[in-house]
Amino acid sequence: MQSGISNPGAQAGNLPAAETPMRETLAGPAPRRVSVPVKIGSVTVGGGAPVVVQSMTNTDTADIDATVAQVSALARAGSEIVRITVDRDEAAAAVPKIRDRLARIGCHVPLVGDFHYIGHKLLSDHPACAEALEKYRINPGNVGFKDKRDRQFSDIIEIALKHDKPVRIGVNWGSLDQDLLTHLMDENARSATPVSAPAVMREAIIRSGLLSAARAEDLGMGRDKIILSAKVSQVQDLIQVYADLAARCDYALHLGLTEAGMGTKGIVASAASMGILLQQGIGDTIRVSLTPEPGGDRTREVQVAQELLQVMGFRAFVPIVAACPGCGRTTSTVFQELAQDIQENIRVSMPLWREKYPGVEALNVAVMGCIVNGPGESKFADIGISLPGTGESPAAPVFVDGRKVATLRGPTIADDFKAMVDDYIEARFGGAGRSAAE
Repeated sequence: MQSGISNPGAQAGNLPAAETPMRETLAGPAPRRVSVPVKIGSVTVGGGAPVVVQSMTNTDTADIDATVAQVSALARAGSEIVRITVDRDEAAAAVPKIRDRLARIGCHVPLVGDFHYIGHKLLSDHPACAEALEKYRINPGNVGFKDKRDRQFSDIIEIALKHDKPVRIGVNWGSLDQDLLTHLMDENARSATPVSAPAVMREAIIRSGLLSAARAEDLGMGRDKIILSAKVSQVQDLIQVYADLAARCDYALHLGLTEAGMGTKGIVASAASMGILLQQGIGDTIRVSLTPEPGGDRTREVQVAQELLQVMGFRAFVPIVAACPGCGRTTSTVFQELAQDIQENIRVSMPLWREKYPGVEALNVAVMGCIVNGPGESKFADIGISLPGTGESPAAPVFVDGRKVATLRGPTIADDFKAMVDDYIEARFGGAGRSAAE
């Protein structure tokens, strides 16, 4: 596959089919784009490996206790790679201590160092930091300026080669190389068929990543040590940038909508953009960059990333709880409370269940609110309950593997069903866990 750069505004659909190799997988209806695999510690990104979930701390890395606690929480939530900020000497000096402290508590998640402006100096002055990190993230837009840019970028690549570490070359529209952008804008203005300013910016983002990757290769770095990302904050721009970038290289790609925002806005924007790209077979690792509420839980972004991959059928992380939205037939809140209780119990229990019950993440539970869809939905779940709706007989049939096995009644329906779910998990998945242990 060629890593050459096309003209500004070129679309993936205009390239020869030979330049966009794809292959079928069981991940979903769209074939996965073929990329070069990259090892990040014990985690493989690209090359047909499952799409990897990652996150980033928002603690001061120099605060070892806080950073260890947050990295550990993110890893427990399911983040398979965690990025930490390395912005000054105190942070760089803390990195090996953080790595060692995490190892002592049994957390071996790969740590990625996020470097801007002085990364070359920090890595050079703190070789223990360079060794402790499993990957370096470099932003070509601020690795250096003017005549220092190439030299300081080269310094980081040479340190990565010395320590046998991969890099992510992460272009961000907010810190784009202004010299490159100005050059492309001027070139576009002189063109007989100029394109729009947004199209030129998208091309500048792509070209910045590809030129930097080519420079890393010139310095001796293999393609199996390079991951690219090209982050923007608008959904349509992200889709177009990554579609073009994916068609023009075979590097592993990290997906993320930068500055996605808070709450439902950030979740919807991230899911809309990355969902489309994943459906097109593009993306080897993802991060959902949510702005947490004040005092909010950082692990929320991990949960959203997992749910995106799971609902699209790419991976299974936790058992799925299907529940109806409710209507005038479900004036009672019992089914809502039961679905919430089961969902929360699954989320809290998963760290233990992953070890004790191999395969439990594939479980499907249904909690339905009335007779209209309740029995049918419950039959298709592994275990499901159809609670009585308004005016219905106060009885709740329970279905296991498509068969009705019980009818629950009385004030303990919710507790009885939760106990049945626990018993089902033990009966179906407990034997596999014991066999693996033996």
